[in-house]
Amino acid sequence: MRVDIWSDIVCPFCYIGKKRLEAAAEEAGVELEVHWHSFELDPDAPPRQEVSNSERLAQKYGRSLAEVEDMQRNIAEMAKAEGIDFQWENANSGNTFNAHRLVHLAQSKGLGSEAKEAFFYSYMTQGLAIGERETLEDVASRIGLNPVEVDDVLDSDEYADFVKFDQEVAREQLNVTGVPFFVFDQRIALAGAQPREVFVQVLQKALETASELELEDAASCDAEQCDVSEPKA
Repeated sequence: MRVDIWSDIVCPFCYIGKKRLEAAAEEAGVELEVHWHSFELDPDAPPRQEVSNSERLAQKYGRSLAEVEDMQRNIAEMAKAEGIDFQWENANSGNTFNAHRLVHLAQSKGLGSEAKEAFFYSYMTQGLAIGERETLEDVASRIGLNPVEVDDVLDSDEYADFVKFDQEVAREQLNVTGVPFFVFDQRIALAGAQPREVFVQVLQKALETASELELEDAASCDAEQCDVSEPKA
């Protein structure tokens, strides 16, 4: 089944959503054909932030440092349930444009999901500076991309149009305001890191019928905040 996913590297709910979708597909016995699409939560971010991630989020969302740290701990607990070690205290956010370009390069080689997993892991577990070239080259080599091709992409504007086009489609055609955002079989949309059972329901529905489902919003990140609320069971 084809699944189109809009996400950003620095969105913890995008990683959580990826893991939940994969687990749901395994449970439902559905083989996924995943197409990754770019969505920058902070296009103006520098390659590396000068303050801690918690301080940055407190400034961005207009919250106290204590509130942001509590939010991060809650997200880490959600992530842990999906097998993700979210080291939020070490997270080193930055501009993700080049990371998205490399995901597109990887996707052209059939390694899109491997690239997303490696970038998520490098940012959320290893605490690597996601906008710096050293990190980008490390992730690319980890999944087996040709270093010469990687350098060619990073030294040019290659795949920049892919990133921009993804975001135009998200905002202008799909009205996406936050990520993760999923489209199943090019006809059923799902917003947020929904619980695993919801993903199973959607996968089964997509196999059975073309009708749309009534679904509640789930945990997601947008340009203004990360919403940790979960839908009612």
